[in-house]
Amino acid sequence: MSTGLPATGTRRTARRKEILTAAIGIVSAEGCDALTMRRVAEELGMRAPSLYKHLRDKDELIAALQEHALTSVAVALESVPGDLASIAAAYRSWALANPALYELASGRPLARDRIDADVEARAAAPIVAAASGDEDKARMLWAAAHGLVDLELHGRFPPEADLDAAWAVLVRAFS
Repeated sequence: MSTGLPATGTRRTARRKEILTAAIGIVSAEGCDALTMRRVAEELGMRAPSLYKHLRDKDELIAALQEHALTSVAVALESVPGDLASIAAAYRSWALANPALYELASGRPLARDRIDADVEARAAAPIVAAASGDEDKARMLWAAAHGLVDLELHGRFPPEADLDAAWAVLVRAFS
């Protein structure tokens, strides 16, 4: 799996993976706002300026996290049957289990100029396949699924809302 960081040698690549792992731990435990270069350096027992030997800037770290998140969601979607109900359930489950990574991957501009071009396509492929290859339908499906997940993650539904029923309606609407 690519870390989204340029590889220049085994030791440097290993350090970059450590940096990415630390950053994932921070955003997963404390949220995206907690991610700073200083915080990552502290997690690794180093000083923040030392990180710049391995990364150009924080944007490069964010791009690596986005690439990791897209790869992870792709793996989740590829691991279920290709029917729409299974894809929707896997998408929702992944997002709810990884809210900070979900936010980094779908709640901010995607750093397409810094991530592997195939990663986004790989994450989208199961959704496009579930939409019978219709890319416009897949975009609408993703937008609806994203909206449901985003509202659920932000606690925007009333407590009595039956979210499983809402997801079932979404699946029926696009089937």
